[in-house]
Amino acid sequence: MNRTVFMTVLRSALSGLPDEEVVERLAFYDEAIDDRMEEGLTEEEAVADLGPINKIVSQALADVPLIKIVKEKVTPKRSRSALEIVLLVLGSPIWLSLLIALFAIVISIYAVFFSLVISLWAIELSVAASSLSGFVLAPIRFAQGHMLPGLAMISIGLVCAGLAILLPFVIKPLSRGFLKLGKRIVIWIKSLFVGKEKQQ
Repeated sequence: MNRTVFMTVLRSALSGLPDEEVVERLAFYDEAIDDRMEEGLTEEEAVADLGPINKIVSQALADVPLIKIVKEKVTPKRSRSALEIVLLVLGSPIWLSLLIALFAIVISIYAVFFSLVISLWAIELSVAASSLSGFVLAPIRFAQGHMLPGLAMISIGLVCAGLAILLPFVIKPLSRGFLKLGKRIVIWIKSLFVGKEKQQ
């Protein structure tokens, strides 16, 4: 794919974003193609080196705040007629409620995935604390003459210490996965707003 085709397809794919974002992205990728061509790549190689357009669009959606996208959608490109203004005012209890609900959903998605990550690390912290308490309480039990509970405390401490060492190997990828999933869901919601506008 050459530069002209790439820029045309990219402009079409970004068309639902705010105009200044589209202009900024197009300028960035046009300059990126120039930089790669100065390094000795052909135009087609430089375009291919930028990666697939759907990844570029996903990154753009991730970078642009949802409020900015919504504002772009609701800001008229032309002046509204009196009838449109009256209908907007009369319909405001419905569309305003839906807009507030959408923002609440986005915030709750972030909150759910963030709380999942916090919960996973809280489990790790509690297992590590249980390990320490087992090792601290065992000598106290031995000193009191309670051998069996002392051995149980040491056993619990060892088991929890082993879990505390192994759990980060599970929790770290799970945390990344939850955060990526949350980000993908928010990008998907943004893409519903952006849509694909027809080129005029």
